[in-house]
Amino acid sequence: MTAVWTFALARLAAVLLLGLILGRLAGMTGVGVVIAFALYLIWQLRNLYLLERWLRLRSQLHPPSIGGVWGDVVAQVDRLYRRKQYHKQRLAQLFRELRRSTAALPDGVIILGGQREILWFNRRAASLLGLRRPVDVGLRIDNLIRAPEFIRYLRSNDYAAPLVIRPPAEIESYLSLQLVPYGAGQSLLLARDVTHQHRLEAMRKDFVANASHELRTPLTVISGYLDALAEDSGLDAAWNGPVRDMRAQARRMNSIIADLLELSRLEVTEEEVPREPVDVPRLLERLQRDALARVGRPREVSLTLESQSGLYGAAREIESAFTNLIDNALKYTPVEGTVRMVWRVDAEGGHFSVIDSGIGIPAEHIPRLTERFYRVDHGRSRGQGGSGLGLAIVKHALQRHGGRLEVHSVEGKGSTFTCHFPPQQLLRAAGG
Repeated sequence: MTAVWTFALARLAAVLLLGLILGRLAGMTGVGVVIAFALYLIWQLRNLYLLERWLRLRSQLHPPSIGGVWGDVVAQVDRLYRRKQYHKQRLAQLFRELRRSTAALPDGVIILGGQREILWFNRRAASLLGLRRPVDVGLRIDNLIRAPEFIRYLRSNDYAAPLVIRPPAEIESYLSLQLVPYGAGQSLLLARDVTHQHRLEAMRKDFVANASHELRTPLTVISGYLDALAEDSGLDAAWNGPVRDMRAQARRMNSIIADLLELSRLEVTEEEVPREPVDVPRLLERLQRDALARVGRPREVSLTLESQSGLYGAAREIESAFTNLIDNALKYTPVEGTVRMVWRVDAEGGHFSVIDSGIGIPAEHIPRLTERFYRVDHGRSRGQGGSGLGLAIVKHALQRHGGRLEVHSVEGKGSTFTCHFPPQQLLRAAGG
């Protein structure tokens, strides 16, 4: 028991004793005790009134000077109040610092609630997206940004990569938007102006496309003269080797330019993919025959057709994607190895896999395989005649068809490349 409560009990005992003494002296012991307790109760009610009045008006009044238990209660309440005030001021200070720091950010920041409603945004977000405070606070973000691709992005639940959109504006601009979930259903929407980067990327693509077009004509002339020299019976035998090497390098340059033009076309075109029916089983049977006719191919090149269904899309782009995957498998699989092609269909869509028993790919290289000109082993790839553009072409061709490329590989044990197509791209065959 604390000293405060000991003193309170002693005071109560003293009041009782005083009532007994005064009552006995007056010849009315019971009345004396009742009067003493009544006075004690009035004193306690006074203390309770002072405490209640101070709690109600504590911003205007000083804590009441009360002794005993009541004084201890007042002191504890006062400490709690001061501590609350300190934390409240500290929180307000942190919030002001947060607002100042987010206002200074070059990117827009929007805090969204569980229903994608706007809870708060900084000045940069207001500038980039045309938001107004407080009118737009509480509104759903998809009611203010009505771009169809943004709506699909919100519903996809895949926010690993940012989305680039054209906001409704008179001048040409591009915004990068990325959703970052946090807390209990809340999320941050980060907005960045990427107009400059987009223009640089467009210039790069235009340069590559134009340079490739310009190089094709002189290279065709050079190849023609080299072919003529190779067929000239009067050519000095000492030149046979150099001419043969120059023809091989010219063919390689032609292949690189063709890949560059194809990749540039896939990147630049904004047209929707045509809904041409593509007979995938027949296409794969032809690609298998071409692979079997290749010199130095692996001993086994097999095709498994688990479905006769086809695809809707651009036949040329689908064939280009499949051809590049098969070429890669044939290049990097030894003669004693195997290459298997599998076409299957399920509830999630169509899937084309190329499975080889080749040299495999180290895990650290897999995320960058679809970058243009990226090679796992530069010397080995050049020796095989690769341009470093094949998988980039595959990625862009699949993206235009709503698909994606999945890669599994173990170094020294082979690789599996799988093209996944969504169900809406399937051309269902009877019983397929």
